[in-house]
Amino acid sequence: MTVTPKISINDGNLVVHGKTILTGVPDNIVLTRGSGVGLAAGTFIGATASDSKSLHVFPMGVMEDLRFMCCFRFKLWWMTQRMGTCGKDVPLETQFMLVESKDEAEGGDDAPTIYTVFLPLLEGQFRAALQGNDKNEVEICLESGDNAVETNQGLCLVYMHAGTNPFEVINQAVKAVEKHMQTFAHREKKKLPSFLDWFGWCTWDAFYTDVTAEGVDEGLKSLSEGGTPPRFLIIDDGWQQIESKPKDENCVVQEGAQFASRLTGIKENEKFQKNGRSNEQVPGLKHVVDEAKQHHDVKFVYVWHALAGYWGGVKPAAAGMEHYDTSLAYPVSSPGVMGNQPDIVMDSLAVHGLGLVHPRKVFNFYNELHAYLASCGVDGVKVDVQNIIETLGAGHGGRVSLTRSYNQALEASIARNFADNGCIACMCHNTDGLYSAKQTAVVRASDDFYPRDPASHTIHISSVAYNTLFLGEFMQPDWDMFHSLHPAADYHGAARAIGGCAIYVSDKPGNHNFDLLRKLVLPDGSVLRAQLPGRPTRDCLFVDPARDGNSLLKIWNVNKCSGVVGVFNCQGAGWCKITKKTRIHDESPGTLTGSVCATDVDVLSQIAGTDWNGEVVLYAYKSGEVVRLPKGASVPVTLKVLEYELFHFCPLKEITSYISFAPIGLLDMFNTTGAVEQFDIHMALDEKPELFDGEISSELTTSLSDNRAPTATIALKVRGCGRFGAYSSQRPLQCTVDNTVTDFIYDSETGLVTFTLPVTQQEMYRWNVELQV
Repeated sequence: MTVTPKISINDGNLVVHGKTILTGVPDNIVLTRGSGVGLAAGTFIGATASDSKSLHVFPMGVMEDLRFMCCFRFKLWWMTQRMGTCGKDVPLETQFMLVESKDEAEGGDDAPTIYTVFLPLLEGQFRAALQGNDKNEVEICLESGDNAVETNQGLCLVYMHAGTNPFEVINQAVKAVEKHMQTFAHREKKKLPSFLDWFGWCTWDAFYTDVTAEGVDEGLKSLSEGGTPPRFLIIDDGWQQIESKPKDENCVVQEGAQFASRLTGIKENEKFQKNGRSNEQVPGLKHVVDEAKQHHDVKFVYVWHALAGYWGGVKPAAAGMEHYDTSLAYPVSSPGVMGNQPDIVMDSLAVHGLGLVHPRKVFNFYNELHAYLASCGVDGVKVDVQNIIETLGAGHGGRVSLTRSYNQALEASIARNFADNGCIACMCHNTDGLYSAKQTAVVRASDDFYPRDPASHTIHISSVAYNTLFLGEFMQPDWDMFHSLHPAADYHGAARAIGGCAIYVSDKPGNHNFDLLRKLVLPDGSVLRAQLPGRPTRDCLFVDPARDGNSLLKIWNVNKCSGVVGVFNCQGAGWCKITKKTRIHDESPGTLTGSVCATDVDVLSQIAGTDWNGEVVLYAYKSGEVVRLPKGASVPVTLKVLEYELFHFCPLKEITSYISFAPIGLLDMFNTTGAVEQFDIHMALDEKPELFDGEISSELTTSLSDNRAPTATIALKVRGCGRFGAYSSQRPLQCTVDNTVTDFIYDSETGLVTFTLPVTQQEMYRWNVELQV
């Protein structure tokens, strides 16, 4: 049965571009060709059963001897990565899978590598996930989460898409599914909140639930005094009115979060009611927000709440909240989640229950909460504990229906109350939510930064990078807060600098490393944010840089005029499927060596333009090396565990046969090349370069006269302050910054031009830099 020329089932084999991906495909597995623009390369996988049930497991076929990478939920809230070569390696709760094969129809060793993505989808009231079994079969697990919601078939349970560029295949696949489902929007169509481009501070790891109005003030003041002023603030868990319960031996409390406690009101608690002045008409939360904005120049204030209101939901019939029709519900995890890592939050709620606002009333709840917050000057919300809703689908039409009701209500309320699409989605790595998000544009991309867990730091970097292959198609990934004063602070900071994400810390007041923060934050409080979600390079897709003992993790991104590759040694720890938890499996991982090249930045040629010949200038941030690299050349990198290097690839522009130029950026910032916003070359009219002598073989061996007329003017628009660097094959004749002649240093051995940009009083100011060459 041929469905498309590229993806078909032949003699019981699922064949993609001439390569068998699955063998022994059962007769009840059906393919349906994708229809419409963008679906031509893709196919839907469906399945039929003889009886109707609320949970089905459909084997799709046997997978062997093919490298794959997948994102799966290791616990209810979060995904991480797993690599493997056969069906039994596919974990429970796999939500994204990328498979590598060769196009055998093309023949020979030069056959192109084919990348096939599998996306398990939502269909009606059902949600699909992938998993493997001991027979090396890949299975579709289809479930509704409500015993009363049954089916005996699904036609579009998994979408397959294939091609030769993995990043394009993933992008096209999600866009094809977007067109088919019409229940969510791709990241590229969403409005990104403005806070992403400013440095922030979150109260969580600084205070946990003990946060107070005074603590917020201290934290903002402490960071501003050190020259890295936060411009956005997240007031995390601890500001709300919750029921005060007597200490229960069986009630789990972790870092102050009271998982069984319920919300008793939508306003702030007594810790945020200013100094006991109860006769004032101004709410205490508004005092805190006004103080932050007026005295500390904070631009954006976000506050935390759970999707259900609080960890334990909303207290039924709480005074003033009766109209939400809240009732106690007892969560039930899916078999896939239970088969991975059980969760202490679920353990607590399964005993105590969760106060669930009726789905018909949940918009009223969000709207009243958000309208109150907006009246206090709050700009947005961090909405946490989202995946709890999937466990409460019984009696509400199932997990997909309930999640979609809550998501639609949340997004409608945010659109009404917060003009800047102010929402950060958190603890939300399920496809029920992702495929229902039309508006939410920022998603926490991995489990938390855990300052006191040594096993967590390498895992954090690798999990975000691999999760972003999938999540980055839906929203801008958020790498979470970190501590600037911490043994792994540089490592975390460097990764966030190239992640394309918001950059924010959770330092206790007075506990800061300002030398580190100044590599991330400009004096105006803005950051040099990379342009895309940072993802693993192509050669890292199917290796395991957390566990294999051999591989370095390389993460690529682009700035406006360049590319960047961050290299990290992430070996030694990972999620263990035997112990069902994250653990260190190698106490002393070895030093590893790898290499980087310009083509690691997948879209560098698009950044460089049509006239680019493939040459780059490489700037290595930590070593400070500047190297001119011919097309195709690579450079080695050697790192110990928890070490990193950031390589900036700057496309070289050939101005004449003897003059080449590439802007680099702010040499002391992690995201060096993020400072360059525009790069133009203006040729002098009728000017020819004057040479020392007539016969010259190469620009690399020749110096032109300093007395020559200028051949061209390089015009740059640049943000920030400090040491700025550029490469020029000839010593520039003159450098000006905003029309002021500026001294520069030229290193003829490396071609590095350096000069200093002053601190400006204007926010987000762009200097006009000109170099005559």
